[in-house]
This record gives sequence, C-alpha cells and structure tokens, in this order.
Amino acid sequence: VQLQAYGGGLVQAGGSLRLSCAASGSASRFVTMGWYRQTPGKQRELVAAIASSGRTNYADSVKGRATISRDNAKNTVNLQMNNLKPEDTAVYYCNALNFAGNYWGQGTQVTVSS
Repeated sequence: VQLQAYGGGLVQAGGSLRLSCAASGSASRFVTMGWYRQTPGKQRELVAAIASSGRTNYADSVKGRATISRDNAKNTVNLQMNNLKPEDTAVYYCNALNFAGNYWGQGTQVTVSS
C-alpha cells in the first residue's frame, strides 16, 4: 500500500490550506483514513480521521477549522483547514488503516507564518 500526499506549503495566519492523499495498492477498503501531524520533539498527533461510514473525529485544536472528507471509490482523503494558526505548523502525515495494516504517507510540511 502506498499513500501519496499533496498540498502543504507556506501560508499566512488566517489563511486556508487543502491537503489531499491518494492511497493505492490495497485489496480492501480502508477502515479509517486520516491526517496526523508532528513537530520536532513531540509525538505525532491526530488531526482528523474519517471512517468508511463517514464518521469523523477531530482534534480539539482544529474543531471548527478543519473538514475531512474521503472518496471510498478512489481511496482518497482530503483535509481542508481554514483560519490557520502558527501553531498548526507541522509535518502532516496521511494515514490509512485496513485489516492488513496501518499505513503512512511521506509527510508534507505546513508552515503558517504570523
């Protein structure tokens, strides 16, 4: 299974960003797909996740500012983040979980300038 992430970059505080991730090579539907982020010296943390049913889960820090969506037929997951804050600066990782394993994308840097 391979996960290819797109998006990321430099954005000003208050701006918006869209991250996309495409998964390939899975013989079964992913139970969940989501996005995590990590900053130096800290553990990777959940940003948002979405189940194949459409049920979503968001970190408290992004609730109201982030929207996660997925296309089960295409095995893609997107994360729209609005009103970005400097504390959102991190490397963002796409994640996908199915009954065969837990998979990670390569990470994409998001930098929010104040």
